Amino acid sequence: MLLEGKCALVTGSTSGIGLAIARLFAAEGAAVMINGFGDRDEIEAIRAELEQASGTTAIHDGADLGDAAAIDAMIARCTAEIGSPDILVNNAGIQFVSPIVDFPPEKWDAIIAINLTAVFHTTRLALPAMRARRWGRIINTASAHSLVASPNKSAYVAAKHGVAGFAKSVALETAQDGITVNCISPGYVWTGLVEAQIPDTMKARGLTRDQVINDVLLAAQPTKQFVTPEQVAAFALFLTRDEAAAITGANLSMDGGWTAQ
Repeated sequence: MLLEGKCALVTGSTSGIGLAIARLFAAEGAAVMINGFGDRDEIEAIRAELEQASGTTAIHDGADLGDAAAIDAMIARCTAEIGSPDILVNNAGIQFVSPIVDFPPEKWDAIIAINLTAVFHTTRLALPAMRARRWGRIINTASAHSLVASPNKSAYVAAKHGVAGFAKSVALETAQDGITVNCISPGYVWTGLVEAQIPDTMKARGLTRDQVINDVLLAAQPTKQFVTPEQVAAFALFLTRDEAAAITGANLSMDGGWTAQ
């Protein structure tokens, strides 16, 4: 298996994109630490599933990534229990939509902390061991909003632009260390969180389900198809391969043509 003997830490991985990545990495033999919130029994079922798939250890840490001390403790626990991360996937993120004049400062602070500052903390803590091994993969889930903007999403757009710039800088610092640092920037991804928005949007705008999907959610995606979590996971897995060793500092679009316009 491709990742046998490797340790992967995937933040924001109890659902959606992060869970798809954790599942694929486990299927390829990696020991995995997942991170995120959710129902305790459901998370335990996921952890057990990953452990069975990988044939090695899978653990969950519920660190709040808005808390630097919790991130430090999470990395320390990962190192102690399954090994320091060979592969770090910074996937956790939150969103809030509001015009800038009404944007609650506490929401700005939370989005910057979880979507951007947490990436700084996990990266700085994981890098020393990667450098010592002369091998590492850091993969950041950015967004089409790391390349283009939408109104009423100032904090999210700022954070995702920041993640892309941060990845470029760290890629240059680690270019001769056997480490790659990249961003995957999806457009709209079909997840439970996106699906749950549809009924409210139908009601608020007086639209049908198909109209919400095609004219609201997929308005910017020329393919008129959602990206799937499994597609993002497959891309992330490719970036761990030796054949991807020359890809570093890249912001890789996966958005159905959104940012080609």
